[in-house]
Amino acid sequence: QVQLVESGGGLVQAGGALRLACAASGRTFSSRAIGWFRQAPGNERVFVAAIGSSGIITRYADSVKGRFTISRDNAKNTVYLQMNSLKPEDTAVYYCAGRGGPIATMTNEYNYWGQGTQVTVSS
Repeated sequence: QVQLVESGGGLVQAGGALRLACAASGRTFSSRAIGWFRQAPGNERVFVAAIGSSGIITRYADSVKGRFTISRDNAKNTVYLQMNSLKPEDTAVYYCAGRGGPIATMTNEYNYWGQGTQVTVSS
C-alpha cells in the first residue's frame, strides 16, 4: 500500500512559479510510476505529467510542456512538480497518483491518490 500527500500549493501571480511535492509512505514507492493530475472547478481531472519508477522516463501534457518539470528523489520517497511561467488557466487542485508498471496518462490507470493541493494563479 502506498499513501501519497501533496504539498506546495498556493496563490501566485501569473508568470510566477511553484514547486509541488508528493511525499509517499511505503517501501514500494521506488517501483511506482507517479503522475500529476489537476482538476479545475466544473471540469474533469486531467493529466499533467508523469514519471517512471527510475526517473528516466517522463511525459507531459501539451499544455504544460516547456513550463513544468517532473522529477523524483527515491531516497526521499518524493516526486516534485516544478511549475514555471504559471498562467491563470493552470488554476486547479493538483493531485499526485501512483501505479505499478509504466507511466500512464489516464486517471483510471492509477491505484493510489493523494488528497490534492490547491494552486491558484492570479492575472
